[in-house]
Amino acid sequence: MRSAAPDFAHFAAIDWSGAVGERQRGIAVALCDAGGGPPRLVRPAHRWSRGEVLDWLLHAMPHGTLAGLDLGISLPFADRAAFFPGWDASPPDARALWELVDRICESDDHLAATSFVDHPEASLYFRRHGGREGAAFGADGRKGGCGRFRVTEHAQQRAGCKPYSNFNLVGAAQVGKSSLTGMRVLHRLGDRLPVWPVDPLPASGSLVVEIYTSLAAIEAHRSPGKTKMRSRAELNEALASLGSPPFAGRAPMTDHAADALLTAAWLRRAAGRSELWHPPAMTGAVARTEGWTFGAI
Repeated sequence: MRSAAPDFAHFAAIDWSGAVGERQRGIAVALCDAGGGPPRLVRPAHRWSRGEVLDWLLHAMPHGTLAGLDLGISLPFADRAAFFPGWDASPPDARALWELVDRICESDDHLAATSFVDHPEASLYFRRHGGREGAAFGADGRKGGCGRFRVTEHAQQRAGCKPYSNFNLVGAAQVGKSSLTGMRVLHRLGDRLPVWPVDPLPASGSLVVEIYTSLAAIEAHRSPGKTKMRSRAELNEALASLGSPPFAGRAPMTDHAADALLTAAWLRRAAGRSELWHPPAMTGAVARTEGWTFGAI
């Protein structure tokens, strides 16, 4: 297994959305190159669909890109030695989880995950629909609490972030639907694009990682409670903190676009830090089942 990441020529960050519908205001794609130029938005006036992002990753993304997806690439496993304790269909690892989600949601349009959320067995594990909690939402298997967390989400907390459980499907802070729709995309990448750390680091080429845009914002000296940026001035101040030139595009600034732009520049800065590729708590079993958030140590 390789111990060092390849030298990437480009860095992409994708702010994601699990919302209902084909085209999403919440999706933004940003790209910068290794030469140190400013980050830019890919198709800045376009409202992306999840399927178009999948197509861009497979066919239009520049070769040698480190691409970050702002979603959870898996669900908690290590805390209870299973994604769905007590369910016979509970998968053994992340790739099998992606396949299960995509298969159950095969009839859902626009890479949505409604069928998984409403599945008679799977739904029992999620906090869902108006606050009703599944039997295994809590970390100890009981109702209530903040929900189950992956090992990497505990590392996010140590970094000053405030993650939410990927089993949460309720409220503005829900991340479950984003993660489940993202798993459908990851499954459809197949073996054409490796996903770290579920897959080992390649010798060259492109690679997908999970990102948490708050990590980039905190490193750019944004306070943990004020990681969202909604103006060019805020974004460019944060970019300057990362040693990046300012954003020069004319597209209207949204928090989604700002998250993607800043995180693309942060990936360029962070990709060469070997400790981020080898977090102490990321065992081989954790990598195969839960994955990891790049930058959380």
